Amino acid sequence: MVAERMGFFTDTSVCIGCKACEVACKEWNQLPDDGFVFEATSYDNTGRLGASTWRHVAFIEQSRPVRTNGGGDDSGVDDGGVDRWLMSSDVCKHCTHAACLDVCPTGALFRTEFGTVVVQEDICNGCGYCVPACPFGVIDRREDDGRAWKCTMCYDRQRGGLEPACAKACPTDSIQFGPLDELRERAEGRLERLHAEGRTEARLYGESPDDGVGGAGAFFLLLDEPEVYGLPPDPVVTTRDLPSMWRWAGAAALSLAGVVAVAFAASPNGGRR
Repeated sequence: MVAERMGFFTDTSVCIGCKACEVACKEWNQLPDDGFVFEATSYDNTGRLGASTWRHVAFIEQSRPVRTNGGGDDSGVDDGGVDRWLMSSDVCKHCTHAACLDVCPTGALFRTEFGTVVVQEDICNGCGYCVPACPFGVIDRREDDGRAWKCTMCYDRQRGGLEPACAKACPTDSIQFGPLDELRERAEGRLERLHAEGRTEARLYGESPDDGVGGAGAFFLLLDEPEVYGLPPDPVVTTRDLPSMWRWAGAAALSLAGVVAVAFAASPNGGRR
């Protein structure tokens, strides 16, 4: 039985960077640590999504000029600027058109009854085809066993009627879980409120079914350009051209077979000795 499609809406405008989602994800899914390596670029010690990090909170520090006298001339601009932290909890997008599904030769990747995309680690053979296929760079392989891993949107918890661990642990409701259509409506309302407050830089990312991946099952409200968060501005399913490529290959094979047949028939005695 197909259930209602579920998803994540991550509102970065209320993310406080506490990393509770990262910890909850690791604890529930029993994920190994990332080596406790200090990246020396921010307060982030995980760096990116990977085989052992299925939720990653990015810390992005920005410096922007601020007016000190309230006037409209340049004399009131403080060249030192003011710091702004942009924080965002990234995760697998669970794309509607998922290239990782298209290229998996063993069926280890499958779409669940909730519309999410999950890797079955006991079937994965470690071929790695899914890694470059993902337009977001989400899927990764572990060095110790070579198998691919990524967020499952807590498929086991969903089947038990529970929300994913990251959403359950988020203290500000930055990560919201529920029916995807409801989340999209909620996100539109949130965006309208932010624009009314003068935060015109706010935008939704991955919510549209008309984008290059058919809409994401995990989408975001951002406060700057997607590139600032390390997200591709216009993601496209990497297997988009496969059907046309196969058609061209099939046509070329038929043409070659036709040429061979004509050459054979035109030879003396029809090729007989």
